[in-house]
Amino acid sequence: MIKKTLYFGNPAYLSLRMGQMVIKLPEVEKNDTLPEIFKRQSVITKPIEDIGVVVLDNKQITITQGLLEALLENNSAVITCDSKSMPVGLMLPLCGNSIQNERFRDQLDASLPLKKQLWQQTIKAKIENQATVLSCCTGKEIGCMQAWANDVRSGDPDNLEGRAAAYYWKSLFADIDGLENFTRNRDGIQPNSLLNYGYAILRAIVARALVSSGMLPTLGIHHHNRYNAYCLADDIMEPYRPYVDEIVFNIVETYGAANIELTKDIKARLLSIPTTEVVIAGKRSPLMIAASQTTASLYRCFSGELRRIIYPDKQISI
Repeated sequence: MIKKTLYFGNPAYLSLRMGQMVIKLPEVEKNDTLPEIFKRQSVITKPIEDIGVVVLDNKQITITQGLLEALLENNSAVITCDSKSMPVGLMLPLCGNSIQNERFRDQLDASLPLKKQLWQQTIKAKIENQATVLSCCTGKEIGCMQAWANDVRSGDPDNLEGRAAAYYWKSLFADIDGLENFTRNRDGIQPNSLLNYGYAILRAIVARALVSSGMLPTLGIHHHNRYNAYCLADDIMEPYRPYVDEIVFNIVETYGAANIELTKDIKARLLSIPTTEVVIAGKRSPLMIAASQTTASLYRCFSGELRRIIYPDKQISI
């Protein structure tokens, strides 16, 4: 079952009652002009087992310890945002699988050659998906990207990921007024902040799936920054990034480069990432479910049952 993403951008009091998240809106409760029946109807409940991601984007949100405990026991990801509405924190459960210790050991014992082969598969899938998005969104030539995808070697020692990224970002927004010289930079011009927001949501989805599959999201197959608590999530999300890019491209086309801000409507479109349809193993699936299939296959690679990670293929539709 696809889990729900709940976004809170206004003051709210969030608590737990009988396995349900209870949502109270103080702005409604304190409004004396509203009839009492409306105030009673402002209290909303959501089953904990239906929740996959919670986004907290207001300084006046109160959440109880009991609710946090219930969310984490249900393997939900809780994201907190800063004053600019950008995700800055992620809370995940410490234990997400019944044979956690065994899975940790398989992950820790993975050989360097295996990690390099898995990274090769990851980058190949990422470049293929980037090529499809570029072709579908712009119609630009992607022969070079297809060639780079086919030439990726174990560990990507030739940095074909970087070469493909340079061509991809140079071309994706090139035909949109004001973005002819766009470069991907976390602190750069729009739509960089939209990409940052979308990638943060994607990262939470993948980290949640990794924990559910019994792995440590900290220990990557390629990324190894000592200050990064989610290196493996950053590795495994790479082939999924083009799905976010596609959504952001469509937002830019709709609103125009000069009018892009993280408004409520734009956040709503970015928060659709968990339910975005992908094609994985020949079947259509919501991205959140696909991420769980990917992480389950990753563990089977660590345990020696599989030799390839299952990633969504390049049939990306717009």
